[in-house]
Amino acid sequence: MSAAPFRTIECSDPAIGADGLTFVTVKSAALGQRADITFFVPPEAEGIADVPLVLLLHGVYGSHWAWALKGGAHRTAARLIAEGVLPPVVLAMPSDGLWGDGSGYVAHLSQDFESWILDEVPAAASQVCAGCTGRSPLFVAGLSMGGFGALRLAGKHPGRIAAAAGHSSITDIAELDALIEEDRRGWSDAPADRTVLTALLDAPGPLPPLRFDCGLDDPFLAGNRWLHHALKEAGIAHTYKESEGGHDWPYWSRTLADTLAFFGRILRGEKEA
Repeated sequence: MSAAPFRTIECSDPAIGADGLTFVTVKSAALGQRADITFFVPPEAEGIADVPLVLLLHGVYGSHWAWALKGGAHRTAARLIAEGVLPPVVLAMPSDGLWGDGSGYVAHLSQDFESWILDEVPAAASQVCAGCTGRSPLFVAGLSMGGFGALRLAGKHPGRIAAAAGHSSITDIAELDALIEEDRRGWSDAPADRTVLTALLDAPGPLPPLRFDCGLDDPFLAGNRWLHHALKEAGIAHTYKESEGGHDWPYWSRTLADTLAFFGRILRGEKEA
């Protein structure tokens, strides 16, 4: 194995882990500080070469443990793998870098939260699971601020991401202003870092498959509907769904299964209806 990309890395002891979860802390060069990731490596992924990696991005106020310990993401993945709906994958659930109430997953003046997610988290995965390599298909999904991050990354780096999905996504970074205590001075003001639509319209190559959804009682429903119609007008293929629910974990826990099934169909080479 090549030299470790981190000056330090601390992993939890699998013998005392919860439900097969591994908790990792690394010294991030992109952030200039320590950062945390929760991993789920299902038994079925052991021994598989280039095992697919699914990044799950949390929302404001959250951290690396939220998708697992509030949303039960690892249990949903394990069930779908057992049912044959999802091929074996590794889940990587990183913190957003823990800037203020939320980093937006974009580059700031002195910290690059995008590089942390797209470059360093997969590198950490390769040390937790030998099957995760530079050839592993990379999927990314997120909720709220994490949905903004996931869909925007698909537009900025289409050649690196196999598919992307968002739940209850923020679609314009200005929507964060009502949620975070801090102001956004020093954040990237590049157009592709401000709106999901711009990132997708200005993609430097063919876009990967896209899926996003929103609850009928979600405060960001109008923005998601607008994004859906704008993408349709632009001729950008995507899947958009609405269903009962709000901006909360019961909704995200339920609809994550739809996203993981979507990723499973892509891995099997199936086309969306």
